[in-house]
Amino acid sequence: MNFFKKSISLAALAMTFAASTSAQQVPKGWHLMDKTSNGFYGISMDKAYEFVKSKNLKSNTVIVGVIDSGVDTTHEDLKPVLWHNTGEIPANKIDDDKNGYVDDVYGWNFLGNANGNNVTKDSYEAARVYHNLKSKWEHVDPKTVKLTPEANYEFQMWRRAEEEVAGGESKVNELETMMLQNAYKSCVKSDSILRKAMGKEVFTGKELGAYEPTDATVKKAKNTLYGLMSGNGATDDTNQSFLEGFSEYLDSQTKKSEAAEKAPEDFRGEVVKDNYKDFNDRFYGNGNVYVSESAALHGTHVSGIIGAARNNGKGMDGVADNVKIMMVRAVPDGDEHDKDIALAIRYAVDNGARVINMSFGKSYSPEKKWVDDAVKYAESKGVLLVHAAGNDGKNLDTSYNYPTPVLLDGTRPNNWITVGASGPLNTKSEPLAASFSNYGKKEVDVFAPGVKIYATVPGGNKYQNLQGTSMASPVVAGVAAFIMEYYPELSARQVKEIIEKSSIKIKEKVTEPGTGEQVNFADLSATGGLVNAYEAIKLASTYKGERATQTEPTKETKPTTKPTKAKKPVKKTKKK
Repeated sequence: MNFFKKSISLAALAMTFAASTSAQQVPKGWHLMDKTSNGFYGISMDKAYEFVKSKNLKSNTVIVGVIDSGVDTTHEDLKPVLWHNTGEIPANKIDDDKNGYVDDVYGWNFLGNANGNNVTKDSYEAARVYHNLKSKWEHVDPKTVKLTPEANYEFQMWRRAEEEVAGGESKVNELETMMLQNAYKSCVKSDSILRKAMGKEVFTGKELGAYEPTDATVKKAKNTLYGLMSGNGATDDTNQSFLEGFSEYLDSQTKKSEAAEKAPEDFRGEVVKDNYKDFNDRFYGNGNVYVSESAALHGTHVSGIIGAARNNGKGMDGVADNVKIMMVRAVPDGDEHDKDIALAIRYAVDNGARVINMSFGKSYSPEKKWVDDAVKYAESKGVLLVHAAGNDGKNLDTSYNYPTPVLLDGTRPNNWITVGASGPLNTKSEPLAASFSNYGKKEVDVFAPGVKIYATVPGGNKYQNLQGTSMASPVVAGVAAFIMEYYPELSARQVKEIIEKSSIKIKEKVTEPGTGEQVNFADLSATGGLVNAYEAIKLASTYKGERATQTEPTKETKPTTKPTKAKKPVKKTKKK
């Protein structure tokens, strides 16, 4: 598995390696706890359920679309809450509901083809933008050529990519890669020492944490490896799987540093075989939303946070108690493509999702117009979009993380929430604003628990800690769905307003991610608050709903031009 995938920035990784050995252990499920009752900055979920019970409210099922890497459809804690397309007969290879997607039983996989082949890893958008647009823009001087707003957006994007891939920033990336290589070598050396000292080849982070060596060399080895594992919430992981994930992450960073000389491989195009430039060529992919354990790690964890079956005595509890998780697979190991994301949003909207979680992001968006159109489409249908702020420890007011609620025409939709990641405490070792989290007074709306979140992972009955804004976003998506369950007449705009207005304001100073400076928590987001389910549901009870009664979900998307017909399956050919 790739533990590091979209979970932590290089800066946070370096800080963790240097100073995380003193990080305090926190209980499983802390993100659901209450600060007054339990001492951790959770979302007060039990109190929220006590409130709806006191009101004798009945819940209504809410469909939550999860645009991600896939989901383990066999997991004990997710099987009861997975969405099933009632209009589709499983595995009969017929588009029974006539929506253009054959056998879309649990959702849809836009990273595959009709022959059953699937994309797992992909390139990075900076390299794609740099090489795809190099011949078009490298000799253009915008001072001498008048550019349209659309052309200027593309030119400025390409110039940023050039700086990152082939300019001064690439040199910084090379240095960071060298630091990672050295850290990895230290971990491998430490692992070798520890395996010999502990007398076992495989051990978990928890076992390593409990181990008390007396030899100075072994102590140093423990501090090195355990520091990185605990700081990344991987104490349930084994030494072998952790180092495997570190190796995969290091490999991806090495490829980034080589991108200036070599155009990225078209992983997606080689499998999907659509006409990428034609947005109307949209009936591609397949119904396999699982693919593999490694591919589905991220999406399975996210899905469990939102709605894993509650009070069943297994593993952990999701935030919302009456949801159906619709998986739309569009996020590979690498950067997602705008076309897949735009179509994933439309698919979820058209099949009844009221909330869509988007735990992914990138610094470039060459086909932003397609995504913008999909966002506006979701807004027109009253669907709330919840997006992770990103894990680079950067200020989003002055940097980039796509998709974004700022549309190309300068407008902002009223159905979008951007979420930063918070920790369980407010101490030096456990900062309230997670050290890796992006932030921004304008561009981040709220913070929610995203550090050491214990939730479902592939394997049928497995669970572990992961962290990132990827984990904070589904906490908020779960709270939104929870509100909609008990107050279904509330609109997406109202639910966004309720979540933001009811957030808990923190008065004490916190450590600013990335810089380490002491700042007011109010300076890190628009609300300056932490999401709280109890306060949110109380506020929701005072609102008069503005949402019209929803009938059957629309069964066909409506892009700006007429769609093409679904393609017939292509016969599989042998590789030469």
